[in-house]
Amino acid sequence: MSQRSSRWPWRRVATAVGLAVATAAALAAPTVPVLHGSADTTGLPTLGDSARADLSPVMERKLGEEIMNDIRRDPDYLDDDAIIEFLNNFGENLVSFAPGARGEMNADFFFFAVRDPMINAFALPGGFIGVHSQLLLSAQNESELASVLSHEIGHVQQRHIARMIGQQKQDALLPLAALLLAALVGKAGGGADAAMGVMMGGQGLAIQRQLNFSRDAEREADRVGFQTMRAAGYDTSGMVAFFKRLQSTTRIYGEAPAWLSSHPLTGERIADIQSRIRENPKPIHIRPDSIEFHLVRARVRVLQDESQKGREEAKATFQSQLAQQNMQQQTAGMYGMSFLALKQGDLKSAQSWLDKAKASTKPRPGVFSSERTGTDGSAMFAALGTEIKLAPGQPPDVVHQAVQDGESAYQKFPLSRMLARQYADALVADGQLDKAAQFLRDQVQQYREEPKLYDQLAKTYAAQGKIALQHMALAESYVLTGALPAAVDQLNLARKAKDVSFYDQAVIDARERELSERQKDEKKEKKDKDR
Repeated sequence: MSQRSSRWPWRRVATAVGLAVATAAALAAPTVPVLHGSADTTGLPTLGDSARADLSPVMERKLGEEIMNDIRRDPDYLDDDAIIEFLNNFGENLVSFAPGARGEMNADFFFFAVRDPMINAFALPGGFIGVHSQLLLSAQNESELASVLSHEIGHVQQRHIARMIGQQKQDALLPLAALLLAALVGKAGGGADAAMGVMMGGQGLAIQRQLNFSRDAEREADRVGFQTMRAAGYDTSGMVAFFKRLQSTTRIYGEAPAWLSSHPLTGERIADIQSRIRENPKPIHIRPDSIEFHLVRARVRVLQDESQKGREEAKATFQSQLAQQNMQQQTAGMYGMSFLALKQGDLKSAQSWLDKAKASTKPRPGVFSSERTGTDGSAMFAALGTEIKLAPGQPPDVVHQAVQDGESAYQKFPLSRMLARQYADALVADGQLDKAAQFLRDQVQQYREEPKLYDQLAKTYAAQGKIALQHMALAESYVLTGALPAAVDQLNLARKAKDVSFYDQAVIDARERELSERQKDEKKEKKDKDR
Protein backbone atom coordinates (compact mmCIF):
# COMPACT_ATOMS: atom_id res chain seq x y z
CA MET A 1 0.00 0.00 0.00
CA SER A 2 1.28 3.43 -0.91
CA GLN A 3 1.65 6.22 1.63
CA ARG A 4 -1.21 7.99 -0.10
CA SER A 5 -3.51 5.02 0.34
CA SER A 6 -2.63 4.62 4.01
CA ARG A 7 -3.76 8.15 4.87
CA TRP A 8 -7.33 7.80 3.66
CA PRO A 9 -9.72 5.39 5.42
CA TRP A 10 -12.03 4.85 2.45
CA ARG A 11 -9.19 3.27 0.47
CA ARG A 12 -8.69 0.69 3.17
CA VAL A 13 -12.44 0.14 3.16
CA ALA A 14 -12.47 -0.17 -0.62
CA THR A 15 -9.87 -2.94 -0.57
CA ALA A 16 -11.15 -4.77 2.50
CA VAL A 17 -14.79 -3.81 2.79
CA GLY A 18 -15.92 -7.37 3.37
CA LEU A 19 -13.65 -7.65 6.39
CA ALA A 20 -14.84 -4.30 7.76
CA VAL A 21 -18.49 -5.32 7.59
CA ALA A 22 -17.97 -8.80 8.93
CA THR A 23 -15.91 -7.66 11.90
CA ALA A 24 -18.72 -5.42 13.14
CA ALA A 25 -21.24 -8.27 13.29
CA ALA A 26 -19.22 -11.47 13.43
CA LEU A 27 -19.39 -12.31 17.12
CA ALA A 28 -23.08 -11.52 17.39
CA ALA A 29 -24.05 -13.34 14.21
CA PRO A 30 -24.83 -17.02 13.97
CA THR A 31 -22.60 -19.29 11.98
CA VAL A 32 -24.05 -19.57 8.48
CA PRO A 33 -22.30 -21.78 5.92
CA VAL A 34 -21.57 -20.47 2.45
CA LEU A 35 -23.62 -22.55 0.07
CA HIS A 36 -23.00 -22.90 -3.63
CA GLY A 37 -25.75 -24.00 -5.93
CA SER A 38 -25.47 -25.95 -9.10
CA ALA A 39 -23.29 -24.66 -11.89
CA ASP A 40 -24.86 -22.46 -14.52
CA THR A 41 -24.38 -22.64 -18.28
CA THR A 42 -21.07 -20.77 -18.07
CA GLY A 43 -19.55 -23.32 -15.73
CA LEU A 44 -19.48 -20.84 -12.85
CA PRO A 45 -21.13 -21.49 -9.49
CA THR A 46 -24.40 -19.80 -8.63
CA LEU A 47 -24.99 -18.29 -5.25
CA GLY A 48 -27.00 -19.92 -2.53
CA ASP A 49 -29.31 -18.14 -0.14
CA SER A 50 -26.58 -17.60 2.46
CA ALA A 51 -24.90 -14.81 0.51
CA ARG A 52 -28.22 -13.02 0.27
CA ALA A 53 -28.86 -13.54 3.98
CA ASP A 54 -25.41 -12.30 5.01
CA LEU A 55 -25.65 -9.11 2.96
CA SER A 56 -28.88 -8.53 1.06
CA PRO A 57 -28.69 -6.78 -2.32
CA VAL A 58 -30.43 -3.76 -0.78
CA MET A 59 -27.92 -3.52 2.08
CA GLU A 60 -25.04 -4.16 -0.31
CA ARG A 61 -26.11 -1.20 -2.45
CA LYS A 62 -26.62 0.99 0.62
CA LEU A 63 -23.15 0.15 1.91
CA GLY A 64 -21.64 0.99 -1.47
CA GLU A 65 -23.44 4.34 -1.54
CA GLU A 66 -22.15 5.21 1.94
CA ILE A 67 -18.58 4.48 0.87
CA MET A 68 -19.07 6.48 -2.33
CA ASN A 69 -20.22 9.49 -0.31
CA ASP A 70 -16.83 9.45 1.44
CA ILE A 71 -14.96 8.91 -1.81
CA ARG A 72 -16.64 11.85 -3.53
CA ARG A 73 -15.43 14.13 -0.73
CA ASP A 74 -11.85 12.96 -1.19
CA PRO A 75 -9.71 15.58 -3.00
CA ASP A 76 -8.26 12.84 -5.18
CA TYR A 77 -11.64 11.78 -6.53
CA LEU A 78 -11.42 12.74 -10.20
CA ASP A 79 -14.67 14.66 -10.49
CA ASP A 80 -14.16 15.27 -14.19
CA ASP A 81 -17.29 14.90 -16.33
CA ALA A 82 -15.45 13.73 -19.44
CA ILE A 83 -13.58 10.98 -17.58
CA ILE A 84 -16.65 9.82 -15.67
CA GLU A 85 -18.81 9.77 -18.80
CA PHE A 86 -16.24 7.77 -20.77
CA LEU A 87 -15.78 5.21 -17.99
CA ASN A 88 -19.52 4.74 -17.57
CA ASN A 89 -20.20 4.41 -21.30
CA PHE A 90 -17.32 1.96 -21.58
CA GLY A 91 -18.26 0.04 -18.44
CA GLU A 92 -21.99 -0.11 -19.20
CA ASN A 93 -21.21 -1.65 -22.58
CA LEU A 94 -19.27 -4.40 -20.81
CA VAL A 95 -22.07 -4.92 -18.28
CA SER A 96 -24.51 -5.46 -21.15
CA PHE A 97 -22.45 -8.55 -22.07
CA ALA A 98 -22.36 -9.89 -18.49
CA PRO A 99 -25.62 -11.82 -17.93
CA GLY A 100 -27.11 -11.27 -14.49
CA ALA A 101 -24.50 -8.70 -13.46
CA ARG A 102 -27.16 -6.23 -12.29
CA GLY A 103 -28.65 -8.80 -9.93
CA GLU A 104 -32.23 -9.15 -8.75
CA MET A 105 -32.47 -5.39 -8.11
CA ASN A 106 -31.40 -4.56 -11.68
CA ALA A 107 -29.01 -2.07 -10.07
CA ASP A 108 -27.05 0.48 -12.04
CA PHE A 109 -23.27 0.30 -12.11
CA PHE A 110 -21.17 3.40 -11.54
CA PHE A 111 -17.57 3.68 -12.75
CA PHE A 112 -15.23 6.39 -11.50
CA ALA A 113 -11.55 7.31 -11.23
CA VAL A 114 -9.33 8.37 -8.35
CA ARG A 115 -5.96 10.06 -8.55
CA ASP A 116 -3.41 7.46 -7.46
CA PRO A 117 0.09 6.50 -8.76
CA MET A 118 -0.49 2.78 -8.14
CA ILE A 119 -1.84 0.54 -10.91
CA ASN A 120 -5.06 -0.72 -9.39
CA ALA A 121 -8.84 -0.96 -9.60
CA PHE A 122 -11.44 -2.08 -7.07
CA ALA A 123 -15.08 -3.07 -6.77
CA LEU A 124 -17.28 -1.78 -3.97
CA PRO A 125 -20.56 -3.29 -2.79
CA GLY A 126 -23.54 -2.59 -4.98
CA GLY A 127 -21.85 -2.10 -8.36
CA PHE A 128 -19.49 0.84 -7.75
CA ILE A 129 -16.17 0.28 -9.54
CA GLY A 130 -13.14 2.52 -9.08
CA VAL A 131 -10.12 2.86 -11.33
CA HIS A 132 -6.79 4.40 -10.33
CA SER A 133 -5.54 7.12 -12.65
CA GLN A 134 -2.26 5.27 -13.17
CA LEU A 135 -4.12 2.25 -14.46
CA LEU A 136 -5.76 4.37 -17.16
CA LEU A 137 -2.34 5.69 -18.16
CA SER A 138 -0.80 2.21 -18.13
CA ALA A 139 -3.48 0.57 -20.28
CA GLN A 140 -2.18 0.75 -23.85
CA ASN A 141 -5.50 0.00 -25.53
CA GLU A 142 -9.16 -0.53 -24.78
CA SER A 143 -8.79 -4.30 -24.62
CA GLU A 144 -6.42 -3.95 -21.67
CA LEU A 145 -8.80 -1.58 -19.91
CA ALA A 146 -11.70 -3.93 -20.70
CA SER A 147 -9.80 -6.81 -19.08
CA VAL A 148 -9.56 -4.92 -15.79
CA LEU A 149 -13.11 -3.57 -15.72
CA SER A 150 -14.53 -6.95 -16.77
CA HIS A 151 -12.65 -8.53 -13.88
CA GLU A 152 -14.16 -6.04 -11.41
CA ILE A 153 -17.62 -6.53 -12.95
CA GLY A 154 -17.07 -10.24 -12.29
CA HIS A 155 -16.61 -9.52 -8.57
CA VAL A 156 -19.95 -7.72 -8.53
CA GLN A 157 -21.70 -10.29 -10.71
CA GLN A 158 -20.62 -13.15 -8.41
CA ARG A 159 -21.41 -11.12 -5.25
CA HIS A 160 -18.01 -11.89 -3.78
CA ILE A 161 -18.37 -9.38 -0.94
CA ALA A 162 -21.57 -11.02 0.30
CA ARG A 163 -19.95 -14.43 0.02
CA MET A 164 -16.85 -13.19 1.83
CA ILE A 165 -18.94 -12.03 4.76
CA GLY A 166 -20.51 -15.47 4.99
CA GLN A 167 -17.03 -17.01 5.07
CA GLN A 168 -15.80 -14.56 7.70
CA LYS A 169 -18.75 -15.20 10.00
CA GLN A 170 -17.55 -18.77 10.21
CA ASP A 171 -13.90 -17.83 10.55
CA ALA A 172 -14.60 -15.23 13.24
CA LEU A 173 -15.36 -18.12 15.61
CA LEU A 174 -11.89 -19.63 15.09
CA PRO A 175 -9.90 -16.87 16.88
CA LEU A 176 -12.55 -16.81 19.64
CA ALA A 177 -12.26 -20.57 20.15
CA ALA A 178 -8.47 -20.29 20.05
CA LEU A 179 -8.57 -17.57 22.71
CA LEU A 180 -10.66 -19.75 25.04
CA LEU A 181 -8.36 -22.71 24.42
CA ALA A 182 -5.31 -20.54 25.14
CA ALA A 183 -6.80 -19.56 28.49
CA LEU A 184 -7.29 -23.23 29.35
CA VAL A 185 -3.71 -24.03 28.33
CA GLY A 186 -2.46 -21.25 30.60
CA LYS A 187 -4.50 -22.50 33.56
CA ALA A 188 -3.28 -26.03 32.98
CA GLY A 189 0.31 -24.90 33.42
CA GLY A 190 1.29 -24.75 29.77
CA GLY A 191 2.82 -21.31 30.25
CA ALA A 192 2.39 -18.01 28.47
CA ASP A 193 4.35 -19.09 25.38
CA ALA A 194 2.17 -22.14 24.84
CA ALA A 195 -1.02 -20.15 25.32
CA MET A 196 0.19 -17.52 22.85
CA GLY A 197 1.03 -20.21 20.33
CA VAL A 198 -2.45 -21.70 20.53
CA MET A 199 -4.08 -18.29 20.14
CA MET A 200 -1.90 -17.28 17.17
CA GLY A 201 -2.55 -20.64 15.55
CA GLY A 202 -6.27 -20.01 15.59
CA GLN A 203 -5.83 -16.55 14.14
CA GLY A 204 -3.50 -17.91 11.47
CA LEU A 205 -6.04 -20.52 10.41
CA ALA A 206 -8.75 -17.90 10.08
CA ILE A 207 -6.45 -15.66 8.04
CA GLN A 208 -5.38 -18.55 5.82
CA ARG A 209 -8.98 -19.53 5.11
CA GLN A 210 -9.78 -15.92 4.20
CA LEU A 211 -6.79 -15.71 1.85
CA ASN A 212 -7.85 -18.95 0.20
CA PHE A 213 -11.33 -17.56 -0.35
CA SER A 214 -9.90 -14.32 -1.77
CA ARG A 215 -7.68 -16.21 -4.21
CA ASP A 216 -10.65 -18.27 -5.38
CA ALA A 217 -12.68 -15.08 -5.81
CA GLU A 218 -9.91 -13.54 -7.93
CA ARG A 219 -9.74 -16.59 -10.16
CA GLU A 220 -13.50 -16.60 -10.52
CA ALA A 221 -13.51 -12.89 -11.43
CA ASP A 222 -10.82 -13.61 -14.03
CA ARG A 223 -13.00 -16.32 -15.60
CA VAL A 224 -16.11 -14.13 -15.64
CA GLY A 225 -14.13 -11.14 -16.91
CA PHE A 226 -12.61 -13.20 -19.71
CA GLN A 227 -16.05 -14.29 -20.90
CA THR A 228 -17.43 -10.75 -20.67
CA MET A 229 -14.67 -9.02 -22.62
CA ARG A 230 -14.69 -11.74 -25.26
CA ALA A 231 -18.47 -11.44 -25.69
CA ALA A 232 -18.05 -7.65 -26.01
CA GLY A 233 -15.61 -8.11 -28.89
CA TYR A 234 -12.35 -7.17 -27.18
CA ASP A 235 -9.02 -8.91 -27.73
CA THR A 236 -8.71 -11.36 -24.82
CA SER A 237 -4.93 -11.31 -25.15
CA GLY A 238 -5.21 -7.81 -23.66
CA MET A 239 -5.79 -9.46 -20.30
CA VAL A 240 -2.51 -11.34 -20.61
CA ALA A 241 -0.66 -8.23 -21.81
CA PHE A 242 -1.88 -6.17 -18.89
CA PHE A 243 -1.13 -8.91 -16.34
CA LYS A 244 2.42 -9.10 -17.69
CA ARG A 245 2.84 -5.34 -17.36
CA LEU A 246 1.48 -5.55 -13.82
CA GLN A 247 3.87 -8.42 -13.11
CA SER A 248 6.89 -6.39 -14.23
CA THR A 249 5.75 -3.50 -12.02
CA THR A 250 5.27 -5.83 -9.05
CA ARG A 251 8.83 -7.11 -9.35
CA ILE A 252 10.10 -3.65 -8.42
CA TYR A 253 8.46 -3.97 -5.01
CA GLY A 254 8.73 -7.71 -4.62
CA GLU A 255 5.97 -10.30 -4.69
CA ALA A 256 4.75 -12.42 -1.81
CA PRO A 257 4.57 -16.22 -2.10
CA ALA A 258 1.28 -17.48 -3.49
CA TRP A 259 0.16 -18.92 -0.15
CA LEU A 260 0.62 -15.57 1.63
CA SER A 261 -1.05 -13.36 -0.94
CA SER A 262 -4.69 -12.34 -1.02
CA HIS A 263 -4.45 -12.57 -4.80
CA PRO A 264 -3.01 -15.46 -6.79
CA LEU A 265 0.40 -14.84 -8.27
CA THR A 266 0.23 -12.94 -11.52
CA GLY A 267 2.13 -15.75 -13.20
CA GLU A 268 -0.55 -18.24 -12.19
CA ARG A 269 -3.30 -15.99 -13.51
CA ILE A 270 -1.45 -15.42 -16.79
CA ALA A 271 -1.11 -19.16 -17.33
CA ASP A 272 -4.81 -19.69 -16.61
CA ILE A 273 -5.90 -16.97 -19.04
CA GLN A 274 -3.50 -18.19 -21.73
CA SER A 275 -5.07 -21.62 -21.42
CA ARG A 276 -8.53 -20.10 -21.85
CA ILE A 277 -7.39 -18.18 -24.94
CA ARG A 278 -6.23 -21.43 -26.52
CA GLU A 279 -9.58 -23.04 -25.76
CA ASN A 280 -11.62 -19.98 -26.79
CA PRO A 281 -10.05 -18.14 -29.75
CA LYS A 282 -10.44 -14.38 -29.72
CA PRO A 283 -13.36 -12.86 -31.66
CA ILE A 284 -13.05 -12.64 -35.43
CA HIS A 285 -13.83 -8.94 -35.38
CA ILE A 286 -11.85 -7.20 -32.63
CA ARG A 287 -13.35 -3.96 -31.38
CA PRO A 288 -10.87 -1.20 -32.28
CA ASP A 289 -9.84 1.60 -29.92
CA SER A 290 -12.06 4.67 -29.94
CA ILE A 291 -10.46 8.11 -30.11
CA GLU A 292 -12.26 8.90 -26.82
CA PHE A 293 -10.04 6.38 -25.03
CA HIS A 294 -6.92 8.28 -26.01
CA LEU A 295 -8.47 11.69 -25.30
CA VAL A 296 -9.50 10.62 -21.82
CA ARG A 297 -6.00 9.34 -21.11
CA ALA A 298 -4.70 12.79 -22.09
CA ARG A 299 -7.06 14.42 -19.55
CA VAL A 300 -6.01 11.96 -16.88
CA ARG A 301 -2.34 12.68 -17.56
CA VAL A 302 -2.91 16.40 -16.94
CA LEU A 303 -4.98 15.79 -13.80
CA GLN A 304 -2.75 13.03 -12.41
CA ASP A 305 -0.12 15.46 -11.15
CA GLU A 306 -0.93 19.18 -11.26
CA SER A 307 2.43 20.28 -9.88
CA GLN A 308 4.87 22.18 -12.11
CA LYS A 309 6.94 19.03 -12.55
CA GLY A 310 3.83 17.02 -13.38
CA ARG A 311 2.77 19.52 -16.03
CA GLU A 312 6.23 19.50 -17.59
CA GLU A 313 6.15 15.71 -17.76
CA ALA A 314 2.66 15.77 -19.29
CA LYS A 315 3.79 18.28 -21.91
CA ALA A 316 6.80 16.12 -22.79
CA THR A 317 4.50 13.10 -23.24
CA PHE A 318 2.15 15.04 -25.52
CA GLN A 319 5.05 16.32 -27.60
CA SER A 320 6.24 12.73 -27.98
CA GLN A 321 2.77 11.72 -29.16
CA LEU A 322 2.78 14.49 -31.76
CA ALA A 323 5.88 12.95 -33.31
CA GLN A 324 4.30 9.49 -33.70
CA GLN A 325 2.88 8.14 -36.94
CA ASN A 326 -0.33 6.90 -35.32
CA MET A 327 -3.10 9.44 -35.99
CA GLN A 328 -4.95 8.70 -32.76
CA GLN A 329 -1.79 9.34 -30.76
CA GLN A 330 -1.22 12.63 -32.61
CA THR A 331 -4.80 13.76 -31.98
CA ALA A 332 -4.53 12.83 -28.32
CA GLY A 333 -1.28 14.79 -28.08
CA MET A 334 -2.97 17.89 -29.55
CA TYR A 335 -5.98 17.49 -27.27
CA GLY A 336 -3.66 17.06 -24.28
CA MET A 337 -1.74 20.22 -25.19
CA SER A 338 -5.05 22.09 -25.39
CA PHE A 339 -6.29 20.85 -22.02
CA LEU A 340 -2.91 21.57 -20.42
CA ALA A 341 -2.91 25.12 -21.84
CA LEU A 342 -6.42 25.63 -20.45
CA LYS A 343 -5.27 24.56 -16.99
CA GLN A 344 -2.36 27.00 -17.25
CA GLY A 345 -4.66 29.86 -18.26
CA ASP A 346 -3.31 30.18 -21.81
CA LEU A 347 -6.69 30.31 -23.53
CA LYS A 348 -5.39 31.32 -26.95
CA SER A 349 -3.06 28.31 -27.12
CA ALA A 350 -5.80 26.06 -25.74
CA GLN A 351 -8.15 27.01 -28.58
CA SER A 352 -5.40 26.73 -31.19
CA TRP A 353 -4.44 23.19 -30.12
CA LEU A 354 -8.10 22.16 -29.94
CA ASP A 355 -8.70 23.38 -33.49
CA LYS A 356 -5.72 21.30 -34.66
CA ALA A 357 -7.01 18.23 -32.81
CA LYS A 358 -10.46 18.53 -34.39
CA ALA A 359 -8.98 19.04 -37.85
CA SER A 360 -6.79 15.94 -37.46
CA THR A 361 -9.85 13.68 -37.23
CA LYS A 362 -11.34 14.82 -40.53
CA PRO A 363 -10.76 12.51 -43.52
CA ARG A 364 -7.95 13.67 -45.77
CA PRO A 365 -8.46 13.61 -49.56
CA GLY A 366 -6.79 10.58 -51.09
CA VAL A 367 -5.74 9.14 -47.72
CA PHE A 368 -7.20 5.92 -46.33
CA SER A 369 -6.61 5.21 -42.65
CA SER A 370 -7.41 1.90 -41.01
CA GLU A 371 -7.12 3.67 -37.65
CA ARG A 372 -10.47 5.44 -38.07
CA THR A 373 -13.18 3.62 -36.12
CA GLY A 374 -16.28 5.64 -36.94
CA THR A 375 -16.01 7.85 -33.83
CA ASP A 376 -14.52 11.30 -34.17
CA GLY A 377 -14.48 12.44 -30.55
CA SER A 378 -16.84 15.31 -31.37
CA ALA A 379 -18.61 15.21 -27.98
CA MET A 380 -15.34 15.56 -26.10
CA PHE A 381 -14.05 18.21 -28.51
CA ALA A 382 -17.27 20.18 -28.08
CA ALA A 383 -17.05 19.91 -24.30
CA LEU A 384 -13.44 21.14 -24.21
CA GLY A 385 -14.34 23.97 -26.57
CA THR A 386 -17.09 25.12 -24.21
CA GLU A 387 -14.72 24.75 -21.23
CA ILE A 388 -12.33 27.14 -22.93
CA LYS A 389 -15.08 29.66 -23.76
CA LEU A 390 -16.35 29.60 -20.16
CA ALA A 391 -12.90 30.01 -18.62
CA PRO A 392 -12.34 33.08 -16.41
CA GLY A 393 -11.35 36.17 -18.39
CA GLN A 394 -13.31 35.46 -21.54
CA PRO A 395 -15.24 38.45 -22.97
CA PRO A 396 -19.09 38.42 -23.07
CA ASP A 397 -19.28 37.63 -26.79
CA VAL A 398 -17.20 34.48 -26.29
CA VAL A 399 -19.41 33.41 -23.36
CA HIS A 400 -22.48 33.97 -25.52
CA GLN A 401 -20.91 31.79 -28.22
CA ALA A 402 -20.44 29.11 -25.54
CA VAL A 403 -24.23 29.05 -25.09
CA GLN A 404 -24.79 28.47 -28.80
CA ASP A 405 -22.08 25.81 -28.95
CA GLY A 406 -23.38 24.16 -25.79
CA GLU A 407 -26.96 24.02 -27.07
CA SER A 408 -25.83 22.59 -30.41
CA ALA A 409 -23.70 19.92 -28.72
CA TYR A 410 -26.49 18.96 -26.31
CA GLN A 411 -29.00 18.61 -29.14
CA LYS A 412 -26.54 16.38 -31.01
CA PHE A 413 -25.80 14.27 -27.90
CA PRO A 414 -28.95 14.52 -25.72
CA LEU A 415 -27.89 11.59 -23.50
CA SER A 416 -24.57 13.17 -22.55
CA ARG A 417 -24.72 14.25 -18.92
CA MET A 418 -21.46 16.15 -19.39
CA LEU A 419 -22.86 18.32 -22.20
CA ALA A 420 -26.19 18.89 -20.43
CA ARG A 421 -24.55 20.27 -17.30
CA GLN A 422 -22.13 22.30 -19.39
CA TYR A 423 -24.99 23.87 -21.35
CA ALA A 424 -26.62 24.88 -18.06
CA ASP A 425 -23.35 26.46 -16.89
CA ALA A 426 -23.14 28.42 -20.15
CA LEU A 427 -26.68 29.75 -19.73
CA VAL A 428 -25.90 30.93 -16.20
CA ALA A 429 -22.61 32.52 -17.25
CA ASP A 430 -24.44 34.36 -20.06
CA GLY A 431 -27.06 35.67 -17.65
CA GLN A 432 -29.93 33.62 -19.14
CA LEU A 433 -31.08 32.62 -15.65
CA ASP A 434 -34.74 31.89 -16.34
CA LYS A 435 -33.86 29.60 -19.23
CA ALA A 436 -31.16 27.92 -17.14
CA ALA A 437 -33.57 27.35 -14.24
CA GLN A 438 -36.22 25.83 -16.50
CA PHE A 439 -33.66 23.58 -18.22
CA LEU A 440 -32.30 22.37 -14.88
CA ARG A 441 -35.76 21.75 -13.44
CA ASP A 442 -36.46 19.53 -16.44
CA GLN A 443 -33.13 17.77 -15.92
CA VAL A 444 -33.70 16.98 -12.23
CA GLN A 445 -37.05 15.47 -13.13
CA GLN A 446 -35.33 13.09 -15.56
CA TYR A 447 -32.16 12.43 -13.53
CA ARG A 448 -33.17 12.52 -9.86
CA GLU A 449 -29.96 10.91 -8.61
CA GLU A 450 -27.50 13.60 -9.75
CA PRO A 451 -26.45 15.94 -6.93
CA LYS A 452 -24.55 18.13 -9.43
CA LEU A 453 -27.82 19.12 -11.09
CA TYR A 454 -29.27 20.28 -7.78
CA ASP A 455 -26.06 22.21 -7.07
CA GLN A 456 -26.37 23.95 -10.44
CA LEU A 457 -30.04 24.66 -9.79
CA ALA A 458 -29.21 26.14 -6.38
CA LYS A 459 -26.55 28.33 -7.98
CA THR A 460 -29.07 29.53 -10.55
CA TYR A 461 -31.70 30.29 -7.92
CA ALA A 462 -29.10 32.22 -5.92
CA ALA A 463 -28.29 34.34 -8.96
CA GLN A 464 -32.02 35.01 -9.37
CA GLY A 465 -32.35 35.99 -5.72
CA LYS A 466 -34.72 33.07 -5.00
CA ILE A 467 -33.29 32.18 -1.60
CA ALA A 468 -35.92 29.69 -0.43
CA LEU A 469 -35.66 27.67 -3.63
CA GLN A 470 -31.87 27.85 -3.44
CA HIS A 471 -31.84 26.18 0.00
CA MET A 472 -34.44 23.62 -1.07
CA ALA A 473 -32.29 22.61 -4.04
CA LEU A 474 -29.20 22.38 -1.83
CA ALA A 475 -31.16 20.18 0.58
CA GLU A 476 -31.82 17.68 -2.23
CA SER A 477 -28.14 17.70 -3.16
CA TYR A 478 -27.19 16.89 0.44
CA VAL A 479 -29.74 14.08 0.57
CA LEU A 480 -28.18 12.45 -2.47
CA THR A 481 -24.71 12.63 -0.89
CA GLY A 482 -25.90 11.10 2.37
CA ALA A 483 -25.63 14.28 4.48
CA LEU A 484 -29.11 14.19 6.00
CA PRO A 485 -28.43 16.59 8.93
CA ALA A 486 -27.09 19.19 6.48
CA ALA A 487 -30.16 18.65 4.28
CA VAL A 488 -32.47 19.33 7.25
CA ASP A 489 -30.47 22.48 8.04
CA GLN A 490 -30.99 23.70 4.48
CA LEU A 491 -34.73 23.10 4.77
CA ASN A 492 -34.80 25.15 7.96
CA LEU A 493 -33.01 27.98 6.18
CA ALA A 494 -35.49 27.75 3.33
CA ARG A 495 -38.39 27.97 5.80
CA LYS A 496 -36.94 31.18 7.27
CA ALA A 497 -36.28 32.83 3.89
CA LYS A 498 -38.26 36.02 3.25
CA ASP A 499 -39.40 34.84 -0.17
CA VAL A 500 -40.74 31.45 0.94
CA SER A 501 -44.26 30.81 -0.35
CA PHE A 502 -47.13 28.92 1.28
CA TYR A 503 -46.63 26.10 -1.24
CA ASP A 504 -42.90 26.01 -0.49
CA GLN A 505 -43.68 25.74 3.23
CA ALA A 506 -45.88 22.71 2.62
CA VAL A 507 -43.18 21.03 0.52
CA ILE A 508 -40.53 21.81 3.16
CA ASP A 509 -42.65 20.41 6.00
CA ALA A 510 -43.36 17.18 4.13
CA ARG A 511 -39.74 16.72 3.12
CA GLU A 512 -38.47 17.44 6.63
CA ARG A 513 -40.80 14.80 8.13
CA GLU A 514 -39.55 12.29 5.59
CA LEU A 515 -35.90 13.04 6.32
CA SER A 516 -36.47 12.94 10.09
CA GLU A 517 -37.97 9.46 9.78
CA ARG A 518 -35.02 8.38 7.66
CA GLN A 519 -32.57 9.71 10.27
CA LYS A 520 -34.39 7.78 13.01
CA ASP A 521 -34.20 4.59 10.96
CA GLU A 522 -30.47 5.08 10.34
CA LYS A 523 -29.79 5.70 14.05
CA LYS A 524 -31.73 2.55 14.92
CA GLU A 525 -29.77 0.52 12.37
CA LYS A 526 -26.49 1.84 13.75
CA LYS A 527 -27.57 1.08 17.31
CA ASP A 528 -28.52 -2.47 16.35
CA LYS A 529 -25.13 -3.00 14.68
CA ASP A 530 -23.27 -1.71 17.73
CA ARG A 531 -24.95 -4.17 20.09
